[in-house]
Amino acid sequence: MGRPGAYLSVGRRAHELRPVLERTRDYDELYEQLSPELQREQASRCMMCGVAFCQAGTGFGGARPSGCPLHNLIPEWNDLVWRGLWREAAERLALTSPLPEFTSRVCPALCEAACNLGCHDEPETIHDNERAISDWEWAHGGPRRFAPAAEGAPRVAVVGSGPAGLAAAWELARRGAHVSVVERADRAGGLLTYGIPNMKLPKDVVARRVRLMEELGVEFVLGTDAAERDVASGLLAGFDAVVVAVGARVPRGLSAAGFEEGLAAGGVVFAVDYLEASTRALLDGGEPAVSAAGLDVVVIGGGDTGNDCLGTAVRQGARSVAQLEFLPRPADPGEPGAVRWPEWPSTLKTDYGQAEAIALMGGECRSWAVDTREVLLGADGAVRGLAVADLDWSGGRPEPVAGSVRELPAQLVLVACGFTGPERAVLEALGVAAGARGLPACEPGSHRAAGTDAVYVAGDARTGSSLVVSAIADAMACAGEVAAGLGL
Repeated sequence: MGRPGAYLSVGRRAHELRPVLERTRDYDELYEQLSPELQREQASRCMMCGVAFCQAGTGFGGARPSGCPLHNLIPEWNDLVWRGLWREAAERLALTSPLPEFTSRVCPALCEAACNLGCHDEPETIHDNERAISDWEWAHGGPRRFAPAAEGAPRVAVVGSGPAGLAAAWELARRGAHVSVVERADRAGGLLTYGIPNMKLPKDVVARRVRLMEELGVEFVLGTDAAERDVASGLLAGFDAVVVAVGARVPRGLSAAGFEEGLAAGGVVFAVDYLEASTRALLDGGEPAVSAAGLDVVVIGGGDTGNDCLGTAVRQGARSVAQLEFLPRPADPGEPGAVRWPEWPSTLKTDYGQAEAIALMGGECRSWAVDTREVLLGADGAVRGLAVADLDWSGGRPEPVAGSVRELPAQLVLVACGFTGPERAVLEALGVAAGARGLPACEPGSHRAAGTDAVYVAGDARTGSSLVVSAIADAMACAGEVAAGLGL
């Protein structure tokens, strides 16, 4: 390793957010990265552990796994960064990670949660180191090219161009297949383009990767819905294999009274639809189809998507914002026993959008252990608020607190309660049967859809809603299976 014992003298220093008053005036990138020299110093803190939990990708507790699902060779490229061998670091990263410009921006850093240094000190800045490697590589010509597919090579169709679709398409093309990516939207990228705000993942980063893939022979067929029978029939007849990577896009709704009426009135909107409208307006120019400007906004759901909704609503000029979470308030990071390394730390986190709302809206905007009872409509049929009640979790399950029902003003309610699975129409059109929990039925130990010869399922469409990095990891495994079946 480059600097034995550096972790004893060098403290953790991660990227910094731009000031709130500056960043909320635009949709530009949130972060200010360290200089290459400072990033090298941070990389020197890596201990090159004999058992590197950071790259394990293993479930240690009841929450999400800790460690990298892609099994990135983290200590190795940390050492190369410290030594200033950026090209070698990029090549080592490319062995396991096909799309590091995405994971280094949007992954919650499962690797850092499992870092051995984090057991007694602050963990290595693995996330920032990966970003620095990727940025250096793109600034010096981009990822290593590969030869386009040979004449007569197998043809593979990938349905969906989100993180799983792009990863599967990249790996299959790299292995020598002719790859066509079918996407129903007008731009490639799926969730990366329309589900994650520009300030968190700039869309030129997505477009840059798509251009490179086109240069290497990958075809993108946009505005084409594989759920249409004639499109699906053409894919099944015209390709040697089809990979379904459509994500888990069916949103989870509410059981509250008035929910369906609120959806119909337009005052209740699913989070991804809201985020898509904002990004589309930013890319195309003009006003978004759904805007928070001048409205009281309530976001239901406390995860990453809910946080993105807060940040977007603040930028659009909401009058007020509030966020409701059904679960109880997590423990503070400093509380004894709150984090048991190397488990994922299920502790209170204040992300960028929450911090912006707190700073600009006069204090804490989040409420925990709150149940939405009813969407309230005015005499004109428009949404005017929510009736909510507090929950008591002390017995291990939620119990309503007597006398706690109250009304919250809201003309726009954004539902960020997760997803139930993939849309059935595209699966049915391609002959993929439903299995447990509404997910596709696949052959045991395989990504191949049960009862099909050459239809495979990858990413969130197969596993249910997960992280970008997990979807990419599953897609890489699927691509390897497809390639083996085609003799690539």
